Amino acid sequence: MRLLALLASLVYPACAASGAHGLAPAAPIDLADLHRPATPNTALAAPADFVPRPDLITPLYPVAAAALLAAVRKVAAAEPRTYPDGVFPAARQADWVVRSAAFNFPDLVTAAVAPAGPGHARLILWSRSVYGRSDFGVNRARLRAWLAALARLLRHPQPG
Repeated sequence: MRLLALLASLVYPACAASGAHGLAPAAPIDLADLHRPATPNTALAAPADFVPRPDLITPLYPVAAAALLAAVRKVAAAEPRTYPDGVFPAARQADWVVRSAAFNFPDLVTAAVAPAGPGHARLILWSRSVYGRSDFGVNRARLRAWLAALARLLRHPQPG
């Protein structure tokens, strides 16, 4: 373990763990009842009509919900320091722990998909910091990168 992560773990215990360890096990989230904290350390990507209002707008994807979730999982698997934390097929959700390079800080990412007619699906991505008040834009940048990679993977226009 790096020295910085070891020092951070004195105050933030989950920094001492590796991968998805050190945090409570993931469970499905009712995103229809999502309440974002007042702190600026989260980012939400969702359809334009989603409540609460998303930071980034996701398009209607021209693939079935199962295929969209599989594509998001493939995108996440290609990201550095990103570890699967749970897959919930009945809820059409998956979760990851993403570790920062220097201090090993854990962030959480949840993806949920919903069918939107034959051969179409909607996507919600919620990225949030476990520790700290500010994330210096890391969560939003992460979602932008995942959405761009997803667009390339699906050969779909990038979301706005």
